[in-house]
Amino acid sequence: MLTVLMECRDQESELAQTLSVLVSGAVEGLVSDVAVLDHGSNDASSRVADAAGCRFYQDWSLSDVLGASRGEWVMLIEVGARPQIGWIDEVAEHIAMNRTPARFSPSRNHKRPFYRRIGRSMPPLELGFIVQKTQAMTLSKAGMQLGDLARGQKAFQLISEIVPAWAAR
Repeated sequence: MLTVLMECRDQESELAQTLSVLVSGAVEGLVSDVAVLDHGSNDASSRVADAAGCRFYQDWSLSDVLGASRGEWVMLIEVGARPQIGWIDEVAEHIAMNRTPARFSPSRNHKRPFYRRIGRSMPPLELGFIVQKTQAMTLSKAGMQLGDLARGQKAFQLISEIVPAWAAR
């Protein structure tokens, strides 16, 4: 089973887009729970999360959130990102047969312009990050955010693509 974690701040519509894709994962039995970690939203993000059955944290520490997660694996994604067709079966196979972290492949249909790709490092969660809960708990430190947990970690690249969060804006 997989727990999905996302951080948001005033991203109500992007949150709804990501949650709509995750519903199929819950129906298939892959996604056990979703937690939305808030950074002071003033919009209806909390209502969107509540309507989708997610836990919504306003004051949180990463270690507490990981401790409360139900899945043996954790998927970290940006609000607005959307895994594409085939992600459920591939992620389920990966977590059943591997112990290594994984990331999605970049979407072939959503690429930044060439001049924006040159000389910039990719945000750590642009391709998502799937990791065992025990490993995530070992890596987490006080004050750490989701991107900090994924930054610098080597991961297997899945064939399934993800539409990046910036494409939803």
